[in-house]
Order: sequence, then C-alpha cells, then structure tokens
Amino acid sequence: MTSYEDAIAWLFGTQRFGIKLGLENIQRLLAALGISAPGERIIHVAGTNGKGSVCAMIDAIARAQGYRSGLFTSPHLVTFRERIQVNGEMISPSAVAAGLMMIRALIHDWNPHPTFFEITTALGLLHFRSEGCELIALETGLGGRLDATNAVTPIVSVLTPIDYDHQKWLGHSLAEIAAEKAGIIKRQVPVVSAIQPREAETVIRHRAAECEAPLEFVSQQYDSSPLALHGMHQKQNAAVAIAALRTGRIAVDEGAVEEGLATVTWPARFQRWNDRIVIDGAHNPAGARLAAAVWREEFGDEKAALVFGILRDKDAAAVYRELAKVAGLVVLPCFRGERVMFPAELAEIVASVTPRIRYQIAPSCADALRIAQESSRRVLVAGSLHLAGEVLALL
Repeated sequence: MTSYEDAIAWLFGTQRFGIKLGLENIQRLLAALGISAPGERIIHVAGTNGKGSVCAMIDAIARAQGYRSGLFTSPHLVTFRERIQVNGEMISPSAVAAGLMMIRALIHDWNPHPTFFEITTALGLLHFRSEGCELIALETGLGGRLDATNAVTPIVSVLTPIDYDHQKWLGHSLAEIAAEKAGIIKRQVPVVSAIQPREAETVIRHRAAECEAPLEFVSQQYDSSPLALHGMHQKQNAAVAIAALRTGRIAVDEGAVEEGLATVTWPARFQRWNDRIVIDGAHNPAGARLAAAVWREEFGDEKAALVFGILRDKDAAAVYRELAKVAGLVVLPCFRGERVMFPAELAEIVASVTPRIRYQIAPSCADALRIAQESSRRVLVAGSLHLAGEVLALL
C-alpha cells in the first residue's frame, strides 16, 4: 500500500506540468471518477481577497447548524491536508494516499496529463462524496472561468472583492481580471457579490444578465455578534457568507450564524499568534492595504517590526508600500519556495521605497523572528502565504 509521503511526492511531482487553465482535463477526470455531476450542494467562491475567509465562514456556520460540511481551499500553509476538510477535520493521510493512487492509476497515460490543481480538485470532490457532505464551500484556485473548480455547477456563485493579482494569467486591467473571476457565473444560478470597483461591477452585471443569473450586491456589514476574525473587512465578508447561504436556500438560524462566526478559524489572516506576533498572508497590494488598516484598528500608531518576504511574480514594491505604513523596522528572511524573491533583491526595493526605515537581512525565519522580537514590542509577518506557512510551522 502506498504511503501518504509517497503519494504526496507523486502529486507534487505533477507541478512540472505547470498551470494549464481550461476545463477539458478536469471534466474528463471527474467523469472517469464518476463524480462529473456532484449531487452535493456547492457554494462556489471566487475573488481576489477574502474568498478563503468567506468559505471558512460558510463552513463554520453550516457546521454550527448541524450540516455535514466540506471545505476546499488553497494554498495550504503547513500541510497539504488543510486544503480538504470535512466538518472541520482535515482529510486523513490514508484517504489522501488512497485517493491519489486511484487517480494516478486512472491518468497514467493521459495526454495532456492533469495538473497538480486539477488532481487536487478531483481528490477533494471525491472525498466530499465519500464522506457524505451535505454542503461544500469551494474556493477557486486561480481566476474562475478556466479554474478547475469551475467544472461543477453550484447552487450559488459568490464573488469577493476583485483587485489586482495574478496579472500574468488574468489580465492587466480590473475589467479583464473581473471577466475571469465572473466566469464562475452560470446560467440561472444566483450570484452574490461584495461591493466591487466600478469596472469590475460593470463586468459582473453584464455576465449575470447574459446568464439570466439573479444578482445581489451585498453592501452592508455584519454587526450583530462578535467575529473570531479580525478587521472591519471581515464583517463585510461575513455579510457575504450569510447572503450566500440564504441565497442558496441553506436553512441556518441566528444561533448558528453567531456560533459559526464566533468560532471560525482561518490561519494567517491577521492571525494573532500571541500578544506580540501577528501573521498575515497579504501578498497583493489590496491585501497589504487591508493588513495595514487592521493593524491600525488593533494597535493605533504603534509600529511593527515587519518580517517581510514575497514571491518574485508579485508586485513587491506595491505590496511593501502598503505594509511600510505600519513598519518601524523591516526584517527580510530567507524562506523556502521556488519563486521566492531573494532578500538582497527585496532589500533594494525596501531601501528605494522607504530610505528612512531600517532593514536587516536574516538567514532564516527563526532568525528573523528573533531579530524582530528583540527590536520591537510587536511583530507583523506578511507578504506571502508561503512565508506565513513557514513561520506557523516554526512556531
């Protein structure tokens, strides 16, 4: 019997096939697995920022109501198993190994070969089926229109705030990016959207009209009870999550809403690890702007020792410019990943954007945390979910 470690090694080996946007392979794979038309109720969520938080809230509320709920998100922070959860429990190592080996046998001679994300999506849907999930919160990976998760037909499509990210794949204007995200809208399937920039809203309205899909923009924020997640924007995400459940005719009472929102967990989203360390996966300008805003909500004018790292395909200067608003010192660690921007390169950006803020390069995340904690009362780790995951694993 194949071990979890061997199965995961095979799966990560499929990353050599790269990112291939399109639905033909995933549709073929789901059909071969007998789940081409999942019978479970699915809420499909796309957007630039907040889509993981909205999925986590939908899942938490559904579980509080007593539904057997599936949660599919990406990327993972510490372990692959985070991506696929049922009733708050990560998929087991044995289920990962069994599912992946079934898929591997099925696709061994396929050309084109399914990608890492296509296989992961199929594994998730297969697991949710075997576990008897009554509701699934399904987060897109990249974009929406050609994302592997778009091979299913949901009971409601959800769009969180759209901003600039992944321009290489999605386009260089908000209208182009919104067109890719709005590609999850399907014929006569209702749509719930957060308030959007004007260019994105125009695209969404046009797509919904084209698909004869009822459309609701959620402008209010949720203020009725405490939220476990920090920041005013999470109150807006909560309102979107509640609207999605109600639009999808998932019966939930106020008690379940309050319990779910009070207990929801979503790591590395302004996560207060302890009284001194905050971890936020902010990796695009809009996410960094939110992280800085929440920092000021929580700590006023107090400055952070910013542990900052980012991937080289991101707009490092724009992300740093937002985070620098709350930084008194910047520590640039080496961390793992093929696309990581080297600290020396990042140092040039930091020096150029904020010549008066002191920075220091650290050989590791452990060294970066030590330096930051010795230099400041509070520490903000931000710039990359990969960095956040490595710090969480370390802590």
